[in-house]
Amino acid sequence: MSIAASGHRNHWMSDLDDIDRKLLALLQENGRTSYAELGKAVGLAVSSVNDRVRKLQDRGVIEGVYAALSAEALRLDLLAIIFVGWTDPATEAPFLARVADEPSILECHHVTGAWNYLLKVRTHTTRDLEAFLAAIVKGVPGVQRTETLIVLSSAKETFHLPLELPAWRNPRA
Repeated sequence: MSIAASGHRNHWMSDLDDIDRKLLALLQENGRTSYAELGKAVGLAVSSVNDRVRKLQDRGVIEGVYAALSAEALRLDLLAIIFVGWTDPATEAPFLARVADEPSILECHHVTGAWNYLLKVRTHTTRDLEAFLAAIVKGVPGVQRTETLIVLSSAKETFHLPLELPAWRNPRA
């Protein structure tokens, strides 16, 4: 774990020890890694790995294990970022209800600035995106404006979360 400039441990993930972080890194890389392989990698017995993973799940650090699907193989070739805005606060509840179970929406974020929400959406074609905007986003009473960015290519896209204090956080760097 990184040490803060004051010489004290940084509180960033301070409740995770080196073995927990190593297990999490390995599971992020491949959620199907066996407990025997995990144990070998961190120097623990399978039963100890099982206990640690269960505790990480109980604490909510591990929310679930998922298969990473290929958008290209599924022909979900269009990735769009959609900003959504309104002025009436009463619009938020029906908007969130509408987007909650929509499978085309990969992410929905409440944001600062000129917009209320940002959506990350995958569809097959621009025609599908147009229908999605009309039915899902603009179909919510009170939605006043949207701005849609179509992603041409992605240099990086990951679900892996950082498990160490980044170097840029070190004040001495």
